[in-house]
Amino acid sequence: MHTVAVLVLDGVVPFDLSAPIDAFGWARLPDGRPAYRVRVCSPAPSGEVSAGAFTVRAPYGLEALAEADTIILPGVENPPHELPPGVAEALRDAAANGTRIASVCVGAFLFAATGLLDGLRATTHWVAARELALRYPKVEVDPNVLYVDHGRFLTSAGAAAALDMCLHMIRNDYGSAIAAQAARMSVMPLEREGGQAQFIAQDLTPAPAGATLEPLLVWLEDNCGDDLTLDRIAERAGMSTRTLNRRFREQTGTTPLRWLHRARVRRAQYLLESTAYPVERIAAQAGFGSPTAFRECFRKVAGTSPQGYRRAFRSRENAGTGARAGTRTSTGSGTLVDSGTSAGAGASGAAGP
Repeated sequence: MHTVAVLVLDGVVPFDLSAPIDAFGWARLPDGRPAYRVRVCSPAPSGEVSAGAFTVRAPYGLEALAEADTIILPGVENPPHELPPGVAEALRDAAANGTRIASVCVGAFLFAATGLLDGLRATTHWVAARELALRYPKVEVDPNVLYVDHGRFLTSAGAAAALDMCLHMIRNDYGSAIAAQAARMSVMPLEREGGQAQFIAQDLTPAPAGATLEPLLVWLEDNCGDDLTLDRIAERAGMSTRTLNRRFREQTGTTPLRWLHRARVRRAQYLLESTAYPVERIAAQAGFGSPTAFRECFRKVAGTSPQGYRRAFRSRENAGTGARAGTRTSTGSGTLVDSGTSAGAGASGAAGP
């Protein structure tokens, strides 16, 4: 079983702590068994750390990091310039052994303090991005993305972006079906791309992702293989196309057609992972008008060709280090999940975004 160690330091942000615990806890294998073993650990001798309004008592110490397949670094209220004794060493040792490490929100400060992010691109909450860049000039800070994935090292932005990143990791570990179920359990669309801009300035606070649009998002995901136009989506939602576009921007940060294109790519990824269907059949079942449109859209979103994706996924699986085995894996492409590109306009019957 894949073991996730969540490292809590004094002043841990409660949401940053709970989000990965719940996301990985909701992941279930096809036979119903948990996909992950989650352990909360702390460097404090007593195991107790402050979480603001309450105290957290972690049952594990730093030794749990050496046994973990993945380590999560939640943010703390006031990120220290120096980590508590033994923490940086334990994280560097884990990294040297191939452990995947991911930070949540301002947990990127803890990650950067180890030196492991030097020379890499990383993100954090937009409010803290400038301070992170000033404090750690060797880290390339990008405040405009939800998460950045280097394979073994990941960083996420604030609040709900932690769920985006965790669902992304679950999908890399176990495939689309298990990740999609975990997303449904968290009432979270699996679609917000890593390159989506953070909400830096809003006149009104955006509605929580998956709130009023959740039924429509579920319908779109279930019917993404159909010939869907913007007018048909708006009719289903019971609103004008202008209102639909505005609501989508508020709640998902993208347009309905970009969301639909990525839903189609995700369906195609699942078919590439789980079947031996030819690309032409997968293109049709995923809702693309032609294999050419499918290949173009897939490459824009996934960063590789459909055949390249299938080879990479199956090579990980066959080697016993991939998603089905529940062990550590990389994204397979070694690229950042921060392109922010549109899925293209090749979908059948749909106008460009």
